Amino acid sequence: MNLELIVQDRYQPSTIDETTWVNWFQAWLQTPGLDLPPAQTYELSLRLTTDAEIQALNAQFRNKNQPTDVLSFAAMEVDFPQIDDDAAADLYLGDIIISVDTAVRQAPEHGYTLRKELAWLASHGLLHLLGWDHPDEPSLLIMLQQQENFLTRSGL
Repeated sequence: MNLELIVQDRYQPSTIDETTWVNWFQAWLQTPGLDLPPAQTYELSLRLTTDAEIQALNAQFRNKNQPTDVLSFAAMEVDFPQIDDDAAADLYLGDIIISVDTAVRQAPEHGYTLRKELAWLASHGLLHLLGWDHPDEPSLLIMLQQQENFLTRSGL
């Protein structure tokens, strides 16, 4: 499986190196049971930013004028298209934006290091890109369990 990950780290100093992010996302996308459509390459972008920037995006796209920890913008809001197994198509999944400011505050509350909190938020964002949602308690618990699976796959 090929992965093209664009990492934009607007938060200085850099929080996690790009190679680590690529390794994590590759491991997560290879998790059994995700039912990804076949593609030559999966593409997504990850932006690490500040509360101010994520608040502006949250206000613009969700009508919530407050910072949040993670935003996901899925490229496909409907079911994945059916692609022949032999196809050489690339599949753009979407964009994940994480506020490092919020992650810094949340990490101690969750008993995590900043590294683990950022991975947790990125895994949550990825699941949203893949069509997962948590409108109720049972679906939230399933999603949280999948995030735990992702972190375990990453050695966190």
